[in-house]
Amino acid sequence: MTGYRLDPIDRKILAELQADGRMTNVELAKRVGISAPPCLRRVRTLEESGYIRGYHAEVDARELGFEVQVFAMVGLISQAEADLSAFEDRCRDWSLVRECHMLNGEVDFILKCCAPDLSTFQTFLTEDLLKAENVASVKTSLVIRGAKDEPGVPFDVLEERISRTA
Repeated sequence: MTGYRLDPIDRKILAELQADGRMTNVELAKRVGISAPPCLRRVRTLEESGYIRGYHAEVDARELGFEVQVFAMVGLISQAEADLSAFEDRCRDWSLVRECHMLNGEVDFILKCCAPDLSTFQTFLTEDLLKAENVASVKTSLVIRGAKDEPGVPFDVLEERISRTA
């Protein structure tokens, strides 16, 4: 990340794109109150600076036949940096693992997994995850239903904090 500092217009651009990454530059410029050319320059700068890492379509997993979501809490035998990095690299190779986060506390990692059915997840669990090098334990929790799935960051909280410190 460069030393680029965000101003209120940059934060508004980020909030708008987070809500709808498909809008045109003209629409984005209108929403943030600037003309299209400087808006596009700002978006490019935000991309180059690493604030915008990509644009993605939000797909409906269930509509596509992915009926099973599971959180797997993984404990490792060794927490040496090389072993942690090796496990993270392995997780990147498993397509069923959609998110991988290292934690502090009782478990070392939590994985969010998505599978078409329980049998597919069970095969992944027994053939891949449990047999992976350095894995000591795995506890799983099947998602029954989701109440909230909000990607990104809460810009309203950021703006409140900035206005309190200004």
